[in-house]
Amino acid sequence: MKYIDIAGAGMPCSKLVLGTDYYKPDIMDKIGPILDAFTDMGGNAIDTAHIYGGGNSERALGLWMESRNNRDRVLILTKGAHHNRDGPRVTAAHIAQDLEESLERLRTDYIDLYALHRDDPTQPVGGIVEALNAHIDAGRIRAIGASNWTHQRLQEANEYAAAHGLVGFSFSSPNLSLAKPNEPRWEGCVSADEAACDWHERVQMPLLSWSSQAGGFFSGRFSPEKTDDKEAVRVYYSDANWERLRRSRELAERKGATPIQIACAYVLCQPFPACALVGPQSPEELRSSAAALAIELSRDELEWLDLRSDRAPL
Repeated sequence: MKYIDIAGAGMPCSKLVLGTDYYKPDIMDKIGPILDAFTDMGGNAIDTAHIYGGGNSERALGLWMESRNNRDRVLILTKGAHHNRDGPRVTAAHIAQDLEESLERLRTDYIDLYALHRDDPTQPVGGIVEALNAHIDAGRIRAIGASNWTHQRLQEANEYAAAHGLVGFSFSSPNLSLAKPNEPRWEGCVSADEAACDWHERVQMPLLSWSSQAGGFFSGRFSPEKTDDKEAVRVYYSDANWERLRRSRELAERKGATPIQIACAYVLCQPFPACALVGPQSPEELRSSAAALAIELSRDELEWLDLRSDRAPL
């Protein structure tokens, strides 16, 4: 396993982050071996959210940590303040409500990495940062971040924190993948574009990418003629992405890897601290993703894969 540092987390964060959006207590026989295999290979960062499965993802993780007695050896990334049918919920009251419920479900008294699941640009960043700092001061949160925030809002929030002697965001969790989405996969989602990646490189803020493997776009299951998966068609089908897939296959053949491992390595090898969230359905799928950790991609290879250069790297 490889690791990055996230300010405030308390321990290094594994570059593979285990996604658990489909987890629930009644499938512990399936997910327990995946969680065990992940920690056995040195993984320690596990992603969940207040809304996943109506709270069942967090409940399942709480049961697993309790049964393994390993809470002090894992980094829990959970998210709150997601909007609902009534609209945005990025307020101090909703953050407190969601956090309290997440702590209870997870059977813990602190969250290592706490992220706001969505943004509400109508809310001033100052009040949001102050609300999160109150929970840091109370020991309920160790490090704060944001999922699906633009880099401009992140910078604004951290400038406010610095000016007021507060703890700022120490990580971001947008989408970043080799396949570029035509439109957001889910409402309110943010993908890291070229400007966002340039900003992350400049400030070296860690990026924890969800859908790092683009919903399996590089798995071999998709082709321009196969249009039964409407979400994949809507989000990822484009001439540019088919060319990225072709290039990933070419590079995979040269490196003795698979295209989906190249796609995962594309995230892991960015010129800033980056982690890839993966959601394997079995220990075997997990081990396939973990093989990407051994793949080194040069800047020339990254730019060629991403169509920023037409000159194939030697």
